[in-house]
Amino acid sequence: MNREAFTDMLTKEGFPDAVLVTREANVAMEVHTHPFEAKALIVEGEIRIRVGDEERLYRIGDVFHLPAHEAHAEQYGPRGVTYLVGRKG
Repeated sequence: MNREAFTDMLTKEGFPDAVLVTREANVAMEVHTHPFEAKALIVEGEIRIRVGDEERLYRIGDVFHLPAHEAHAEQYGPRGVTYLVGRKG
């Protein structure tokens, strides 16, 4: 997905303006939650997200969605990750 289509989708789904987030290479965040719903488009690098026993790798052009309060872990790729994210709730 490209940025324009992604931001259009966020607007239609009621997300406020998206922000660009960059995370350092090879960093892991243990299981945690966020008090908001998040939908993000990967624009550089990659991220692995684990929810329960399921882990998925997201690369450039992929979109991930996490409901509010969803317990998950994150692992940033060897070049880090940058993503455009909308948050609501």
